[in-house]
Amino acid sequence: MANLITRWHHSLKEIPEHHWRSLVGEQAMPFYRWEWLAALEDSASISIEQGWQPLHLALWRGDAPVAVAPLYLKVHSAGEFVFDQIFARLAGALDLSYYPKLLGMSPVSPVQGYRFYVASGENEAELTAMMLQSIDSFAYRNNILSCNFLYVDPQWRALAEAAGCATWLNQQSLLSTNGLQNFSDYLNRFDANQRRNIKRERKAVIQAGLKVSALTGSDLDVQLLQRMHNFYEQHCARWGDWGSKYLSKSFFEALAKSPLKDQVVLFSAHRDDPRDPVAMSLCIQDEKTLWGRYWGSKEEINCLHFEVCYYSPIAWALEKGIQNFDPGAGGSHKRRRGFLAKPHASLHRWYDNRMDSLIREWLPQANKLMIEEIKAANAESPFQINSPHL
Repeated sequence: MANLITRWHHSLKEIPEHHWRSLVGEQAMPFYRWEWLAALEDSASISIEQGWQPLHLALWRGDAPVAVAPLYLKVHSAGEFVFDQIFARLAGALDLSYYPKLLGMSPVSPVQGYRFYVASGENEAELTAMMLQSIDSFAYRNNILSCNFLYVDPQWRALAEAAGCATWLNQQSLLSTNGLQNFSDYLNRFDANQRRNIKRERKAVIQAGLKVSALTGSDLDVQLLQRMHNFYEQHCARWGDWGSKYLSKSFFEALAKSPLKDQVVLFSAHRDDPRDPVAMSLCIQDEKTLWGRYWGSKEEINCLHFEVCYYSPIAWALEKGIQNFDPGAGGSHKRRRGFLAKPHASLHRWYDNRMDSLIREWLPQANKLMIEEIKAANAESPFQINSPHL
């Protein structure tokens, strides 16, 4: 493509905010909007010191970018939730350095939707291929073994595959609310035994004297988001070295001051004032999807986690007409509560011929087994609804 210049950017702020907005769009999922990614960098939640070096790629024509790719140079695999130890072990067996690696995702957010963002009117397929060629050249020049795009947008996936990316399937949980109008409809999709279990779990929270309120938009301020950070920090600390604490206090404070606070929903479990919570969860929403992210509690109360992280958000999502609830990574217990397994794709490029050949030979069987695993998991679900498209 004529008159295009490739540039690598060590900070989101090297790309003017209005240009990023024009490419990504105001209707983009929250995790790729300027406010979210900039807050991650400004708060030092995502930084070289944390093992995430921002390295965003942009194609410029004159004084404006026509395409951008959010990218990071990683020296570990934490915060990705796609567990690539099998690739790291293979690299070791081949006497190759697995790190650093290039990574495309919204940091520490396992949410489907990664893509390159291309200006309207441009040839997306051609620019995708051109950007991938630039990534390949950068990787070869700097002895980087791989580039990995996680939780990719299904529509963009086809363009990247056509340009040579290899696809690896993993699974995530999702509750699709199609046909469900309220919480009673949700309950009625379960078998009788699980309906009783859910009612019992919700009753345990009521018997503890708690109720749950949803707080969003103008309800939110810095003090509330600071409290949410405290819950998040305390919960992570409970797991010691296994705790997944990635976000700083200033990131939460930035959300309170950002236009994105209209897309933040706090579920506060409280006895009196919702601003004096016993426990809270933080979710992110747009018109179609609710994403569960973080939670914490200062008291050990039976079933409170299920209420604050699943049942109250489900009831709220149904009330708002939201189509999907993504509860976050991990947890087979989600299957018992209506979250069905569905595949998500990550796309990969390897810059050693031996490694590339071995993995590409392995992937078709691995992906077939993953689809079979997803079907088996959904077949055992007590939630009677059409399985997600595979």
